Amino acid sequence: MKVLLTGAAGQLGHALRQQCPDGLQLIATSRSGGDGLLALDLADAEACRAAVRQHRPDWVLNGGAYTAVDKAESEPELALAVNGGAPRAFAEALLETGGRLLQVSTDFVFNGQQGSPYRPEQARDPLGAYGRTKAAGEEALETVLGGSGRGVILRTSWVIGPVGKNFALTMLRLHRERGASGQALGVVEDQVGCPTSTHTLAAACWRTITTGINEPVLHWSDAGAASWYDVAVAVGELALEQGLLERSAVVKAITTAEYPLPAQRPSYSLLDCSGTRRALGLEPIQWRQALRALLAAAA
Repeated sequence: MKVLLTGAAGQLGHALRQQCPDGLQLIATSRSGGDGLLALDLADAEACRAAVRQHRPDWVLNGGAYTAVDKAESEPELALAVNGGAPRAFAEALLETGGRLLQVSTDFVFNGQQGSPYRPEQARDPLGAYGRTKAAGEEALETVLGGSGRGVILRTSWVIGPVGKNFALTMLRLHRERGASGQALGVVEDQVGCPTSTHTLAAACWRTITTGINEPVLHWSDAGAASWYDVAVAVGELALEQGLLERSAVVKAITTAEYPLPAQRPSYSLLDCSGTRRALGLEPIQWRQALRALLAAAA
């Protein structure tokens, strides 16, 4: 089996390359290429089509994305080209070559107002430019590949990993800096979701591909629920436990209104992953357990 992977230099791409199943031919790409990766700019729709026509993969695993949530408010055209245009281009080319598309998407396609976990079949209603562009990518896949069973959307939430730029590593750095100086750390407590380790997300992606599952939309996150405040506190506790910190910072709970950002976030974006876990045969890992392993790997 041949898989064309995008975003291979990112935090999810790193985990996907590490966990690539034996015997699978992986064509790994990133925007800049280098270090064994092929160059592929997801903002270039024709380059995306050409990559599929050249390599003729059994699957395109589109793990790359424009993920700068706040910056997307001022760069909506670029965000749309990457998050909406690339999935459409891949889907169109795969219609010619016969392969399948796994599109990694986000909880930000929902508005966060219902207060209970979102099911895969629920309607999209994004709040900001990032969510709208990711929703456009989902819609493109559905429009082009329709009921063919050749397109799968896998939504996830609050992705964190031992490499790259993410909330967990940022909190570890801030605990080191502010714990040493005795400064408090203010973190939002009125946004609820669930962190997802790149390790468990990569496992779900590969299981989706290797089992050939025929579900149009899947939801995957680690188990449990948390606020950003909860995650920040847990990073301090677990890092102390593992000897990564001499002293953690005091974490102060604040509201979204007290920490205004350009993009509006869903206040509740927990995903109902029960059907996906059954379909893939994967046991969920509680988010603190996954975070503990992540911090150990980042040490």
